[in-house]
Order: sequence, then C-alpha cells, then structure tokens
Amino acid sequence: MTSNSAKRIKSLELQAARMRRNVVDICMQRGGYAGQGVALSDVGACIYFDEMRPDGNGWYHDRFVNSNGHDTIINFAAMAELGVYTMEELRTMGADGSPIDQSPIEGARGFEITSGSLGTGVSQAAGIALGERKKGSDKRVICLLSDGELHEGSVWEAFMFAAHYKLSNFIVIIDNNDLGATGKTSEVMAVEPIKEKMEAFGLHARQINGNSIPEILDAFEEARNAKGKPFAMIADTRIFAGIGVYQDAIPFAHFVGANGRWDTGYLEWEPGWQEILGTIERLEAELAALDIGQA
Repeated sequence: MTSNSAKRIKSLELQAARMRRNVVDICMQRGGYAGQGVALSDVGACIYFDEMRPDGNGWYHDRFVNSNGHDTIINFAAMAELGVYTMEELRTMGADGSPIDQSPIEGARGFEITSGSLGTGVSQAAGIALGERKKGSDKRVICLLSDGELHEGSVWEAFMFAAHYKLSNFIVIIDNNDLGATGKTSEVMAVEPIKEKMEAFGLHARQINGNSIPEILDAFEEARNAKGKPFAMIADTRIFAGIGVYQDAIPFAHFVGANGRWDTGYLEWEPGWQEILGTIERLEAELAALDIGQA
C-alpha cells in the first residue's frame, strides 16, 4: 500500500499487540471475552490510534459506538494505553463492587451508549451520525457490531435508515468471526453474503481480513472517500488471532473463565501470555530499527 508507511503499520501492530496483552491481563483475573478482544485488537488499534481524529482536549473529534457489549473489552484495552483507565482498575472487571462492567453503560469513561442489549447500537449510532450532520459537524461516527447481531431485525432497519439519509459520515464495522453465544453464526442463522446484502441495502461495502492492519487502513481510506452513502466494512476475524498458542487450543470459545475453562475445554493462560510479551518485545525492536533507518 503506497500511502501507508512501514513505520505507521508497525506502530499500529505494536499498539494491537499491547491491546492483546491488556485483554489477556484482564481476563486472567476473573475470565472474560478474551477471544473476541484479542481478535479485534487490530481493528481497535486502527480506530483509536489512527482513524479517529483528536479534538485537542484529550479526547476524539470523531465518535465510536461499540454495539456489541462483550466486545467492549477492546475499548478498555485501548483506553488503558491512552491512560483513561489504569490496569489496576481494569483487573477488577467482574468483581463485586467493581465500577468496571463487562458491558459498560452510557456515561462510563469513553463510552457513548449502554451496549448490553445486542442489536441496538447501530440504530443509536446512525441517529448520532444524522444528528452530527444536522449540526453541520464534520464528525464521523464509527459503529462496531458482531455478525451475530445481524440476527436482529433492528440492525437492518438501521441500515435502511442510514442509507435513506445518505449518511456518508457513518462507518459500520462488522466483526465477521462466525461466532455466537450458542454456536457458529453460520449454523445458528446464516448471514452471508454480508457484503452483497449491505450493498443491496444501499451502503458502500468492502470485505477485508480484519486481522491485517494494511487492509483495515485501506478500508478506512475508502470509507473517507465514499460519497453519498454510509460505508460497511466487513472484517473477517478469527478468535484469538495474534496469539498462536490460544488459536491452536481454542477453535471456538465465547467466554473463557479465569481458570481457563471454556465451553468444552481448557485453556492454559501462561503460554499465550508469554507469547504476546515476546511479540511486543519483537515489534518494539523492529519499530526502533525503522526509527534508526529513517534518522
């Protein structure tokens, strides 16, 4: 990709690795949606550390709505890197009396909506996008949702709404991991072909490898240049992408307990923890080498 320097990509790969470390750190305490958080770290890194524009007051000019409540662990993982939350705070997630909810509520630091009820975030985000346009704002609204949320009729109503009002400031990212709470999305209720359905509903659409930083950046560039329509990015991800030992151990896991227990198997946390620490060390060295080469 010509417009994205090696340093930019390497920096985002490092941020994604740090987010994966934070996800695992949180989930080792009391369990959590580790697989989804690890898999979405590439998308999350591009959103928080590249795509959203700063507002000059310590936050962002653009707005990010995460419709899928249990995927908000990536928000926490990113905001730990930004200093919005400390890891000491985040390690209390799931504990009695903790202010850190696995599905955050509106008003929590860094969150736009209450996102525990799946399928509702897209409608709220589309409304926010329309509101920003009516105010004459150039703010973009990014909404992340899961492929399982496509089982909800309200999601499709929101797509029709966004297309009808030609919300070109609205970007939808679908985490297409073929995973739901009760089994594979394709087996519970097939949603493919997603790209063709998005286009039929009046959105620009692009399907990408959601664990490839260059492909994510290219899709965001296309979204910025799209005119007259909202944009749908279908991001194909794989559970635990980026931590090979976990990928090999768990082909399917909606929720992993602190003791490593999941639906029908067991995950040992320590090997993956060591792997991601090694990945961070390697990426830091590679980024430093690029800095030296450009000096």
